[in-house]
Amino acid sequence: MYTLKKSLGQHFLKDEIVIQKIIDAVRQDSFTNLLEVGPGAGALTKHLINLPAVNFKAVELDEEKVVYLQQKYPVLKDKIIHQSFLDIEKPFEEPFTVIGNFPYNISTQILFKILEWKDDVPCVIGMFQKEVAERAASKEGSKVYGVLSALVQAYYNVEYLFDVSNECFNPPPKVQSGVIKLIRRSEPLPVKSDRAYWVLVKTAFNQRRKTLRNAVKSLFTAEVLQDDIFNKRAEALSIEDFAALTFKMS
Repeated sequence: MYTLKKSLGQHFLKDEIVIQKIIDAVRQDSFTNLLEVGPGAGALTKHLINLPAVNFKAVELDEEKVVYLQQKYPVLKDKIIHQSFLDIEKPFEEPFTVIGNFPYNISTQILFKILEWKDDVPCVIGMFQKEVAERAASKEGSKVYGVLSALVQAYYNVEYLFDVSNECFNPPPKVQSGVIKLIRRSEPLPVKSDRAYWVLVKTAFNQRRKTLRNAVKSLFTAEVLQDDIFNKRAEALSIEDFAALTFKMS
């Protein structure tokens, strides 16, 4: 068998209804390559390896789980990357879908890593701590709308699929969870550059209590800062607003 490692934030999904809902969400889109992040004891893996005509890989940091999975599912031989997801090279040459019950202690970093691969990852289905899932999916005007929301949604349409109770896990985490689906935007957001957009969003939300005029004054000329939009706070601006402002940055 295997042990649960708190240091790796391990909480294994055990609720078969939730597992089936996640698998159903994955099957709605066609793909050839699939990467599972953090397979753990294989709650999702046992279904994913049976998807027809799919080239499957998993990334798992815990050596004990790697050994367990390869013994229980011999088909996984040479299919498991024994590293942290944050350290791996791109696992496929062609586009690939990402799925996972993501380790909550690095879940935001996982999303940022996926953004680095956005040109090769058309779809992501992930379980996150509920607060992170809500942040990724929230729109302007929401209290939880912030850097993560604006950066992820610049490249993906995010759908909040459903809540998952902590009782669905072994051991139960102290937090609730949520499953979200990211589908890459068919048309990229028109921005001056990715870098300009990231700098603007991060600077704006770094002082989210201030008006935009005070928060981002280092990025614009005094003349541009006279525009009424700078009377607003960052959380009031849509991703389209931020994108449009990148063209006015000095």
